[in-house]
Amino acid sequence: MDLVAYVATAPRRGETVTGRAFRTVPGGKGANQAVAAARSGGSVAMIGAVGRDDFGLRLRDALDGAGVGTDGLRTVEGESGTAHIVVDDDGGNAIVVVPGANGTVDGLADGDEERIAAAGALLLQLEIPLAGVLAGARAAHDHGVRVVLTPAPAQPLPPELLAVTDLLVPNEHEAAVLTGKSDPYDAADALLALVPEVVVTLGARGSLYAVRDADPVLVPAPRVKAEDTTAAGDTFVGALAVASGEGRAMPEALEWASAAAALSVQRPGASASMPHRAETDAFAASLHGGHGQHGHHGRHQDDGPHGNHGTHGSRTPR
Repeated sequence: MDLVAYVATAPRRGETVTGRAFRTVPGGKGANQAVAAARSGGSVAMIGAVGRDDFGLRLRDALDGAGVGTDGLRTVEGESGTAHIVVDDDGGNAIVVVPGANGTVDGLADGDEERIAAAGALLLQLEIPLAGVLAGARAAHDHGVRVVLTPAPAQPLPPELLAVTDLLVPNEHEAAVLTGKSDPYDAADALLALVPEVVVTLGARGSLYAVRDADPVLVPAPRVKAEDTTAAGDTFVGALAVASGEGRAMPEALEWASAAAALSVQRPGASASMPHRAETDAFAASLHGGHGQHGHHGRHQDDGPHGNHGTHGSRTPR
């Protein structure tokens, strides 16, 4: 559950500030990506865990209401996971995650492998133990299912996980943590030695797509005014998984996913801000042929004063 406080400026250490609003919003990286994929037109099932508390009931209801299958969502003793989020007036966020029930998902339960085997893609994040992430990735790999990994919260990844990852989607910070390289082009190049495809999200500048034996492609983001960037990156990944799963070429899929994320940052909240497929289709169509909706090959510097696309902040994409 996302516990979100809205403030003009985030407090510094030892400082107390007065907020203007507070919301509890169903969140979590895995659930956010599941809802985003479902709203983007995908058929989605969730594997994870909630606690035996009020938040757990609300989280399950939210997934059910979004059309996400919850047969693989376990209920365990104790508290559900929470994210404590401060959102400032510039749309930036700072987040503290308390894993709770998420910390119990350290492997597959009965029926999970069958759910994974029946899928077109498995979306993974790092808010559950690495052992659970690896078990899911290995099962997907064994069944020929595409593995899409968002390496957040940022941490080093074991070689055995990278070996069964098909598409890695870090933001700039996460790419730097994984490679030690601050330039996203250099980081993407280094990551291609580990995985076959990489998308580095660049906030207001869009996303950088890299695949082995081809030039990288920069896909600019729509220029929008951000209200709340929470879950923008998860919106992007969920939409991208659906678009690529439908067979769209990656640059086109990235444009469509960027449109979905740009819509989400103009609304408050996490999953509540995510657009439905028809909205994304209409917005993407309105952008086509406008500013920067075609990918640029090779290096391209574009650090101008764009609106915040929302895939950056202290802990993003989320």
